[in-house]
Amino acid sequence: MEPVFRLLEITAKSAVALTGTRITYCGLQNIPAEGGAVIAINHTGYLDWLPAALAVEHRHRRLRFMIKAEMQQVKVVDFLIRHTKTIPVDRRAGAQAYAAAVERLREGELVGVYPEATISRSFELKGFKTGATRMALEAQAPIVPLIVWGAHRIWTKDHPRHLGRQKIPVTVAAGPPLSPTGSAEELLGRLRASMADLLEDVQQSYDHPEGAYWVPRRLGGGAPTMEEAIVREEAELAERARRDSGNR
Repeated sequence: MEPVFRLLEITAKSAVALTGTRITYCGLQNIPAEGGAVIAINHTGYLDWLPAALAVEHRHRRLRFMIKAEMQQVKVVDFLIRHTKTIPVDRRAGAQAYAAAVERLREGELVGVYPEATISRSFELKGFKTGATRMALEAQAPIVPLIVWGAHRIWTKDHPRHLGRQKIPVTVAAGPPLSPTGSAEELLGRLRASMADLLEDVQQSYDHPEGAYWVPRRLGGGAPTMEEAIVREEAELAERARRDSGNR
């Protein structure tokens, strides 16, 4: 039953209702009704996880996310991590988290992974890490590409949060599962191509006002290009390193 997880599900649904967020789900039949699978999610904002988790809940399943280990420093979050089978990831030593994720998959769980690792400021797909495909191959579990679009309008990097009753539409689309075959790099290529096609399909059915900050540049929006986003990310990483060295 997992009472803590059940409470989270009720809270998430209540939050969606209170804010008037309108979530449209597509292709949910592609999420396995049973057995382990990697759910690969694009990453455009801080709330991508919520619509993704609710999509999986529609299939009467639960999603075990991989999350930054630093979040364990927040007592409430640490409690939730320990009671929801969430997998904390220490980016300096990720082998333990990787092994835990593979074990979850072998146990028949759905493991949520962001192949891009960090939020894409351009709202386009960034380069993918191989962790998702390596764990799928090791556990012999399929990978389901999943796109969340619109949640970045609520809360993303470099922009104010819009957490009130904004009635922002969000689309969640799951593509056909990819079989765990070939090398990690070959499977990664298939995954990225599938997610790119899925993202384009979702965007075509979503209204994108010209010049809006949350709209990708190629669609006439004001979001930074991929090149501009990389420059910002490098500056952010440099500033973080400077702060860390100053705290030693």
